[in-house]
Amino acid sequence: MTAPTTSVPTADDEPDLPRPKDADDPFDRDVLPTPPGATRALLRSLLAPMRARVAFTSFLLLLQQAAVQAGPLLVAYAIDSAVPAFRRDDHGPLIAVGAGYLLCALVSGGLQYAFVIASTRVSQDVLLDLRGRIFRHAQALSIDFHERYTSGRLISRSTTDVESLRELLNEGLQELVTVVLSFVYISAMLLWLDLGLGAVAVASFVPLYLLVRVYRRRAVRVYRLRSTAIAAVIVKFVETMNGIRPVRAFRREDANDADFRVLNRRHERVNGDALLEMARYVIGSRLVANTAVAVIVLWGAYRVAGGSLELGVLAAAVLYLRRLYDPIDRLGMFLNSYQSAAASLEKIAGLLAQTPSVPAPSEPRELPPLKSEHPGREVVFDGVRFGYRTGGEVLPRFDLTLPAGQTVAVVGSTGAGKSTLAKLLARFYDPSDGRVLLDGVDLRDLAVPELRRGVVMVTQEAFLFSGTVAENIAIGRPDATREEIERAAKAIGAHEFISSLPDGYDTDVRKRGGRISAGQRQLVAFARALLADPAVLILDEATSSLDIPGERAVQRAMLTVLRGRTAVVIAHRLSTVEIADRVLVMEHGRIVEDGTPADLIAGTGRFADLHRAWRDSLA
Repeated sequence: MTAPTTSVPTADDEPDLPRPKDADDPFDRDVLPTPPGATRALLRSLLAPMRARVAFTSFLLLLQQAAVQAGPLLVAYAIDSAVPAFRRDDHGPLIAVGAGYLLCALVSGGLQYAFVIASTRVSQDVLLDLRGRIFRHAQALSIDFHERYTSGRLISRSTTDVESLRELLNEGLQELVTVVLSFVYISAMLLWLDLGLGAVAVASFVPLYLLVRVYRRRAVRVYRLRSTAIAAVIVKFVETMNGIRPVRAFRREDANDADFRVLNRRHERVNGDALLEMARYVIGSRLVANTAVAVIVLWGAYRVAGGSLELGVLAAAVLYLRRLYDPIDRLGMFLNSYQSAAASLEKIAGLLAQTPSVPAPSEPRELPPLKSEHPGREVVFDGVRFGYRTGGEVLPRFDLTLPAGQTVAVVGSTGAGKSTLAKLLARFYDPSDGRVLLDGVDLRDLAVPELRRGVVMVTQEAFLFSGTVAENIAIGRPDATREEIERAAKAIGAHEFISSLPDGYDTDVRKRGGRISAGQRQLVAFARALLADPAVLILDEATSSLDIPGERAVQRAMLTVLRGRTAVVIAHRLSTVEIADRVLVMEHGRIVEDGTPADLIAGTGRFADLHRAWRDSLA
């Protein structure tokens, strides 16, 4: 039996290539709005702490160029003065020219070496600061941002785009400053040596300037597309590798390969466009430069023959012209790096300009002391309304009070609003209207550390980080001792399986906790929650992916974790509901039933029907 194939429509602008199966163009989805001036402000903020070091490196390059540009003057002096003196048996001028040329070479090399060291340190510090900003800001952004903007694009921002900026800082800026200083030095020298030759050389700058303007305008669009294209490739690669199991299970290899080929070809195509623009610029600039050199050489030779220009001056002028026009190609390379870095920096600035939809309070409050010996706190949903960006209102006017220490199970069909209720309580989102109160304090008024100490959420995935079992449990309280970590694991019932691991609590669970089973990962997550000792605990489908033995082990752990706390248990499996003091049945964002498990089972409502169906399935 062969795997079903899916026809892929063809892109209108690329009839030879199939379009990726995503409904939206991946290039469009990569763009975040960048406020006017944000890119320049970001660059200024990166360079501001290094002004003195930037000035020092610029001064080194200024001196280095002065040493380099002294060479043609020495050649002119040698031809017009030192060689005639040598013929008169006066060796001093020629020896002085040789010594001066050697000294300029040594000084230029030493200053270049010092410049490379200083500029490299500046660029590395800038990149270190920028990567840190991206990482910290991405962590601070709200959950809804990460649900819309994929991890692959964040990886592209912190790798490919930062790498583009590295190329500009390490190589491009030196090229730019070198070209600018060369223009200034050489123009001044040519005008000083001979006003006519200097005027012709300066006049040639006009077509070169127009070429640069045209190249910049055309390259901006190309490099924006190139930055987006590589991001799309990275996103597809990361998404496929993260979902490799369903890819294999549903035989998606060929379809993914087709999608990736489209994105890869688009990346190749925009890279080719960038190279083509660069080639046009280089050809045009060389044509202008060679034409100007030919005119000056012919005119200068005519004047030398007529006696109105010295041969040494003409030789120096030609050497200066070669030094003036040779950097034109390097200016193209700088513009190449600049456009790439500008497009990348624009995307980074757009990312850093994003603000959390769940902002920190301007004047944070603290939770009041616990009212009893129990660790639980009262939770109140007061006139709450909420809707996601992608759809309509999920929770219409919603009111609910959860007394301190009560365990509440929330059941209902998919899309009823159960997980939304949990996310609002964990303040992954803020309600569009109304308030969520914890012991009378609006969650929006609590600082993040205070909120996370008060409310902890255990999800179905039970995500574990690479590292040891002990380190993963200690995420709940980083300052916990090994004894406290082991005590939490024992209370949950995880100590036995942890001790049987090759290195016990020091066993590396590897990526996403892949070294241990789903049930064991869930037990570690419960030990983490118990160690954190929250007042309110949210369990979002904590047992839905487990088998029966694993579910029973986790339910025993739940009894330990929930004791005395306020708890919200989101569940599809009704076996999980049996531990609750109260059951809420939700439909379309509203509570349609509310009572104890026994009362609802004895009734004739929705929960009773669900419970009977569940019992029949067990039989």
